[in-house]
Amino acid sequence: MSKKYTRREFIKTSAAASAAAGIGVSLFPGMTFANQSGGTNWHKSVCRYCGVGCGVMIGEKAGKIISIKGDELNTVNNGHLCVKAFYLHKAVNSKTRLHHPMIRKNGKLVKSSWEEALDLVATKFNEIRKANGGNALAFYGSGQGETEETYMANKLFKGCIGTNNVEGNPRLCMASAVGGYLSSLGADEPVGLYEDIEKAELFFLAGSNTAEAHPIIFERIMRHKTRNPNVKIVILDPRKTPTDQVADLHLFPKPGYDLAIFNAMAKVLIDEGYADDDFIAKHLVMKNGDGVQDFETYKKFLNDYTPEIAEKISGVPAQDIIKAARMFGKAKTAMTLWTMGLNQRKRGVWANNLVHNLHLITGKIGVPGSDSFSLTGQPNACGGVREGGGLCHLLPGHHLVVKEAHRAKVAKVWGVPASNIQPKPGKHTIAMFSALNEGEIKGMYIMCTNPAQSLPNAKKYWKGLKEQFVVVAESFYPTMTTEYADVVLPAAFWTEKEGVYGCTERRSQYMPLVVAPQGQAKWDAFILRDLGKKMGFEKEFAKYETAEIMWDEYRGLTKGKDMNLMGASYDRLKKVRGLTWPVPTEDHPGTYKRFMAGDPIYDSKFAELAKKEGRRMYFYGPKAKDGKATVWMRPHDDPAEPTDSEYPLALTTGRVLEHWHTMTMTGTAPELNRAVPNAYVEINPIDARNMSIKNKEQVVIETRRGSMQFEARVIDRPVQGTIFVPWHWENKPINVLCIDAFDPGSKEPEYKVAAARIRKA
Repeated sequence: MSKKYTRREFIKTSAAASAAAGIGVSLFPGMTFANQSGGTNWHKSVCRYCGVGCGVMIGEKAGKIISIKGDELNTVNNGHLCVKAFYLHKAVNSKTRLHHPMIRKNGKLVKSSWEEALDLVATKFNEIRKANGGNALAFYGSGQGETEETYMANKLFKGCIGTNNVEGNPRLCMASAVGGYLSSLGADEPVGLYEDIEKAELFFLAGSNTAEAHPIIFERIMRHKTRNPNVKIVILDPRKTPTDQVADLHLFPKPGYDLAIFNAMAKVLIDEGYADDDFIAKHLVMKNGDGVQDFETYKKFLNDYTPEIAEKISGVPAQDIIKAARMFGKAKTAMTLWTMGLNQRKRGVWANNLVHNLHLITGKIGVPGSDSFSLTGQPNACGGVREGGGLCHLLPGHHLVVKEAHRAKVAKVWGVPASNIQPKPGKHTIAMFSALNEGEIKGMYIMCTNPAQSLPNAKKYWKGLKEQFVVVAESFYPTMTTEYADVVLPAAFWTEKEGVYGCTERRSQYMPLVVAPQGQAKWDAFILRDLGKKMGFEKEFAKYETAEIMWDEYRGLTKGKDMNLMGASYDRLKKVRGLTWPVPTEDHPGTYKRFMAGDPIYDSKFAELAKKEGRRMYFYGPKAKDGKATVWMRPHDDPAEPTDSEYPLALTTGRVLEHWHTMTMTGTAPELNRAVPNAYVEINPIDARNMSIKNKEQVVIETRRGSMQFEARVIDRPVQGTIFVPWHWENKPINVLCIDAFDPGSKEPEYKVAAARIRKA
């Protein structure tokens, strides 16, 4: 890259670069596209980063990945890409790729053969299992793993080893969204699709830095607003972000104090006549801790959350809360989009419930342009973990370990005794790593994730990683987690394997194997298969010779479920740009809106009943009763660690546009590193002045878990009393300072709020 781009230029140019990518033009020197590289073979695939599911075209020449461009035919992104995706080929070809197995000998990781490495893992796992039982072993996976990979891990650990200690990093980011969908709408995942964006009159972006965390979604919103000036955007976030460039109103709550705002907005909507009384009467039930209540009880509950009371709790002026509610109410259609700002909280499920409430009481759901739509952080957090069953209480295809019929069904497909699958959920992520610390779990297999850096209060959990037998399957080396591993297995990376990703909008998309794995790297699903065979489960894993066999077996388990994928064969997925479930047959086009006409499950089972009752929707999910969604009465609750006189600042963390997660991929691109080379802390100018801190001075952040030094950025972004640190850098692992308190329902940690203080270095 001939020019050193500043971060401001990156952000300013990102949308234009996305549009240019669609026509094969580069705004950044060094990027190559079809019209610039003769002899390049182009392959349809899916982006490796966030959960948006952008279509990409992978440029391959002479067996090497040389370029990436947007897929113009993919309706998710229409050829546009964010700046991270442009450089994915550099991650594929990075010098940090791991090419051979490694075993720790005399305290150091040394090169090994596959035979020696897998023999060691199988022997150690069997010894642990024989001496301590299956629950002394655990698997920790990722929302980046393909559905087929997670499926193999599920069968090995839950079906063969006999432990439900199977978790994935989506527990750290999307579990509260799952809990919100299940408890409010009766089933997980959104009602609608991205196409609602172009039909919405109002966007409520709550706890989402959409411009940086989901740039293509933001671009679609921005383009829609540009073409339709009447479209309004309301933001709820304790920090200004690039998303603010298109905002009509921004509410700045104290971190962790926004539940009162959602309740106050609901009160205004009802008091001022924006509620849909007919929809409420026919489609909803009201609940609090005592069970089902009536609408009058809900209105009485909201009396404790007037805008004035909400102002005292949240710090947001009452008039702004009223204005936001009126904007939401007056809009004919509205989409609320949110991500970690709501989910990574002690009451993340409650926050999700209260967002759903706004749509339910106004009837702004199940109509084009309206939806309560959670944005996903990883490319297969929905497909592999939520749908594929990669958490301790789930089985593939939205089945549950606690249900005997579900265990029997899955065990039959797996060819294992039903008694192998335990009826009790295993340990969730924080409990799992705590058990590793305590020696209750003695062996762990970690795939495609970096928990030594990404866990909250991370340093606390390094003890277990160091003391117990840990296996890491990884494409890049070293990482903070491989530093603790006893065995490191080289995993094939994106483009070197085939499989399916399921993105935020219920869309399953196929990814082809484009080039051979580098060095001795192997596909994660085959590594797990071969490990299973070496552990003595030869018969159980003998048939899995191809990815397609795994996918077909998995989608067979979705038959008759809300996420029916029977119409999504490999043959079909190779030809189309994804299918949105339910898609029950090979000729079904995929579903736009769930729980209503056009949804094949609704049409075949509930349409007649809904018509008889004068309803336009029937919430048929397993957690819905009588086809009705639930409006929850959720009170305000303080964060687990409120600020006080000793620690007066609220520490919050998040992403930047150019980097992703722990930078194993984005860190391989010099262009991205030059744009944002180091971590930093943002400090509100008033706070900085009060502490005599100047811009670019070195400061020390302290929480009750430790301290860390950063460069200060004095900038009018975080609300007064709040500091912000991006979390990507290994040399500044801010998660060490975060609290590991978690939501009692979803078990998702509260990364977004921790009490802190700052002093000059």
